[in-house]
This record gives sequence, structure tokens and C-alpha cells, in this order.
Amino acid sequence: MSKFGDLISLNIPILLDFYTDWNEPSKAMHPVLRDVAAAIGDRGKVIKIDVDKNEELATALRVKGLPTLMIYKGGEMVWRQSGEQDANTLIGIMKEFT
Repeated sequence: MSKFGDLISLNIPILLDFYTDWNEPSKAMHPVLRDVAAAIGDRGKVIKIDVDKNEELATALRVKGLPTLMIYKGGEMVWRQSGEQDANTLIGIMKEFT
């Protein structure tokens, strides 16, 4: 969990994608998140977190629906949404926090 604390404390927006490989909406987000990462470049990070491998973290953050997307900046959660999102929406939200 300490790695998570270090990660979210960065002063750039960190988009977390909580997913599983067996969840179709989660899998549909993979290319979208690649596009977001490419568009944001070094002004932010996109990190995928497999809920099956990180159950303790997912439980602590009350992840219920998949995919669940969160943006952290400077240690604070600044945005959260469950369900699929399009790349342009996510890029716009990430830019708000750069």
C-alpha cells in the first residue's frame, strides 16, 4: 500500500483504472486508456489496477462497479466515475488537473 501512497502523491494527475480481464466494459476501456495516455504524455499518468490482484486496495477504495476510474493529484482524489468513458472526456478531465 505504501507504493500506492507514493504514486498518488505525485503533483501530476494520476488516472487509475480499476478493472478485471473477465469484465467486458473493463476490456473495452483498454484502447481508450492508451489514447488518453498518449494524449497526456508526461503531464499525467494512466495506471491500470487489476482488482483480482489488488483486492485489498479495491476494497479500501470501495470499488464496486467495473471499470472504476479515479484521478488523484497531490494525494487527493479529485475525480471518480464508474463505467465506461470516452477518450475525449477523460483527456479533458485530466487536462483540468494538469
